[in-house]
This record gives sequence, structure tokens and C-alpha cells, in this order.
Amino acid sequence: MYSETDREYRLGALIPRILRFTAPLMLTGILQLLYNAADSIVVGNTEGPHALAAVTSVNALINLILNAFMGFAVGTAVCVAHDYGAKDYEGVHRDIHTSILISIAAGIFVGAFGFIFSGTFLQWMGSPEDVIDLSEIYLKIYFLGTPANMVYNFGASVLRSLGETKRPLFYLAGAGALNVILNLILVLVFHLGVIGVAVGTIVAQYISAVLVIGYLIKRKDFAHFDFRKLRIYGEKLKKIFLVGFPAGLQGIAFSISNVMIQSSVNTFGSYAVAGNGAAASIEGFTYVSMNSVHHAALTFIGQNVGAKRLDRVKKIFLTCLVTVTVLGLAFGLTSYLLGRPLLSLFMDKSAEGIGEATEYGMIRLAIIELTYFLCGIMDVLVGAQRGLGMSFIPMLNALIGTCLLRVVWILLVFGSVRTLESVYISYPISWIITSAAHLIFFFIRLKKMRKAMDSPVRQDSGTIAGG
Repeated sequence: MYSETDREYRLGALIPRILRFTAPLMLTGILQLLYNAADSIVVGNTEGPHALAAVTSVNALINLILNAFMGFAVGTAVCVAHDYGAKDYEGVHRDIHTSILISIAAGIFVGAFGFIFSGTFLQWMGSPEDVIDLSEIYLKIYFLGTPANMVYNFGASVLRSLGETKRPLFYLAGAGALNVILNLILVLVFHLGVIGVAVGTIVAQYISAVLVIGYLIKRKDFAHFDFRKLRIYGEKLKKIFLVGFPAGLQGIAFSISNVMIQSSVNTFGSYAVAGNGAAASIEGFTYVSMNSVHHAALTFIGQNVGAKRLDRVKKIFLTCLVTVTVLGLAFGLTSYLLGRPLLSLFMDKSAEGIGEATEYGMIRLAIIELTYFLCGIMDVLVGAQRGLGMSFIPMLNALIGTCLLRVVWILLVFGSVRTLESVYISYPISWIITSAAHLIFFFIRLKKMRKAMDSPVRQDSGTIAGG
């Protein structure tokens, strides 16, 4: 980390700092998706569209269950950023030990819950009869890795809030490479199909968790982690909860709407499910690229709020908005133009229904991928609000503008016009409406914080991420 001067917050200097922060995050997300895509590509090319549908159709359900607790990782990120920006190093120490204990407990609970009820949830979603059994097997094995998934994400949130975005990238690269190797061995050599890719995934999750915790243990400063000091610090739990609980509800809101959309897609049969899943995997690369800017907005703004440098917030916010828009348009347009060859990677060229599944995938890419930059803008607005310490308002906006709107849309519009186009168009509409609400509340909160500051804006330099 390093001290900043006001000259370094000019647009020409701020953009490179944000890009240096987001680049490792972006690569981390892309690597993670490449490894997840490897699951789909291996099973799709060896086992056919039904196995591909089984693996890709459960993502919305996984996210729904995990997001109930992943919001607390966001709470951890905000707490660490604020305390680090304020140079409260004892506070950072307490943040880390409280959040890791939360992640372990949440991982065990969520893993057991998902393992027990996965079959029931798939039936509620109306999963096609020809893929539901494979989907349930994949889910049960996947949820065995949830404790490691939680620990890694909480640990990575700590590192990102301290400005360290490269280490999670390195750890994920190593674990993900092993995931791909295990996929190939378990599927091609031992012919385990869906079971093989699920086992490869959870092994990689446990390795990445061990690497993150191992690094925190090796640190000799305020961020050192010690299992003997694991405990819940009340004041930290309260702050993590106040930010994380609404963030978790917001994630659940998105996931519920996505589960409903997945259920609607399921009614078109397994080929539509396969094409939808393959297209969603492609879109993931656009999303993680934009989501890295969300983390930048949260961390940069959060640290400067902790340092009481509100004069820098607007510059950071506007720079992140421009960055995410350019990234979203570039990735979205490229993915759509290369849509058919990219979709073909996920399926055996000789398999029955390959052409039909590809056309279904192109419908999704044409509507969602080309407008995905709107989702990026929405996420940056959420990150900026959380950096200011807001969590309830973004959650409420998501509940109304995303979850409720999409649910109503599915019930009314899709209920009347039963086409995939009518399902997918709900995404950009909800992004526009929710972003408008987020923007209004962000500037209201920033204005109030400036007025509430007792003393004039401090002219001493603070610290930001990216060093």
C-alpha cells in the first residue's frame, strides 16, 4: 500500500489505478469460469446434451442457496475496507477472525441443507425428467464442497479489501488447473460423467480455501490469522451483519428471480435448457469482468470513507461507471458475434439436437449479452453504495426492481406470450429500472454524509487499494 496525493485522483491517474486493481480480479473470475466451463465442455462433449443440461441447469439453484450467506462476505469486505482506510489495524484483525468463523459455520450449514433438499428443489423447479436424476447427483456432490467455497470467498474478500487482488488469482489458477486435470481423468479415463466433474470441482474448492487460509496464517502483521484466536467479536459481527444480511437478501432476490426464469426455460425442454446453460456460461465471462469493477468501487470508496476523504468518492464512482460500460460493451458484442462457434464448444457436434440447442443459445445471447453492460452499471452502483456503508437501500431496490419485477413479468407477460424472448427481455428492463433507483439513493447518501461531517474535509492523504 502507499500514500496518495490529490493529484493522483485526477482522471488520468485514477483510471490506471482502478485497472491495476481490477485486472487480477477479472483474470481470477475468468479463470474460475474457464474451469467451470471445462466441466460443461467435458461432460457436454462426452455425455451429450442431457448431461450438459444437468450440469448447467442447477446454477441458479446453487446461487440461490449460497447467496443467503455469501452476503456476509460483502459485509466482511466493507468492514475491512473501512477499518483499513481508518488505519484501525486491530479492527482489521477482529474482522478477519470473526468473518472466517462465520464462513466455516455457514459453509457447514449450507452444505448440509443443500445436500438434503437438492432433489426437492429440482422438482419444484420443474427440471426435465430426462435430466433431473443427473442434476441431483451433481448437486449433492457439489454441496459437499460448500464449506471450502465459503472459506475461500470470505478469505478472498479480506485480501481484496486490503488491496491484494493477485494472490486469489494465483491460488485459483493452481486449484482450477487441478480441477481441469481431474475432470479429464475422471470423465475420460474412469467414465464417471457428471459425478467426475462434480468431484473435480469440490477438490479444487478445498485446495483454494487451504491456500487462502495458509497465506493469512503466514502473515506477520495485523492481517495474521490464528485458529486459536477464532471468535466472534460482537461489534464486528454487528457491522458485518448490518451490511451482509441485506446484501445476502439482495443476492437471494436475484437468485429467486433467476430460478423462476430457469423454471420457465425448463418448460421448453432439455435442448433449450442446454442452449440456455451454454449461453449463460459464455455470459459469465462478461459478468466477472464487469463485477471486478464493482469490487473496485466498493474497496476504493470504502477505504476513502474510512479515511474521511469524501471529496474523492465522486471521481472514483464516475471512473468506475465509465470503465464498466466500456468493458460490458466490448465483451458483450464480441461474445455475440462469436456466439455460434463459442456455443459449439459446449456440445458434441454429432449429438442429436445440437443445432436446436445452439439456436436456443443464440436467442439468449442476442437479448442478454448485448445489453449486459446495463447489469455492470447496476453492480457498480451497488458497490458504490456499499462502500458508503449502505446495504438496506440497495437490497430494497433489488427486491422491488429486480425480484418483484421479474416475478410479475414471468407471471403476466410470459404467462401470455410463452416465448424465450419474452423471458429474457425481463433482464435488461429490470437492470434499467433498478439502476435508476440506485443512482438516486447513492447521491442522496453522499450528500448527507458530506453535511454530517463535523470538520472540514481533511487534506491529509489516505490510502486506497491497488498498491
